[in-house]
Amino acid sequence: MPSFKIDLSTAVVFVATPAVPKVVSKQTGERAVDRETKAPLSTVGLLVSDEGEGNLYQVTVPETGIPETLVPGTPVSVIGLKARDWENEFNGQKRHGISFRAVAITAGA
Repeated sequence: MPSFKIDLSTAVVFVATPAVPKVVSKQTGERAVDRETKAPLSTVGLLVSDEGEGNLYQVTVPETGIPETLVPGTPVSVIGLKARDWENEFNGQKRHGISFRAVAITAGA
């Protein structure tokens, strides 16, 4: 599926929730990894405010692209943010949504 770049050049972005490991299976605890670099992935909650509107996004980022110093409230810059729509079927029910992925998050806006 195609992905789309998200322009944050006029937005203010803050960490809303700290990074948590992304898992493939809750039963086994197997970590999700980047297909190209094989780096473990984590998910960070980001509050993006632009043009008077604020939204909370759960963004998947390779662990190597997340500084350990990021805590809720930290202003950040997001490198390479993209959105992609997804769809799957689970227990006979179709589900769909939008996933967000970034190359890195750096402290400071």
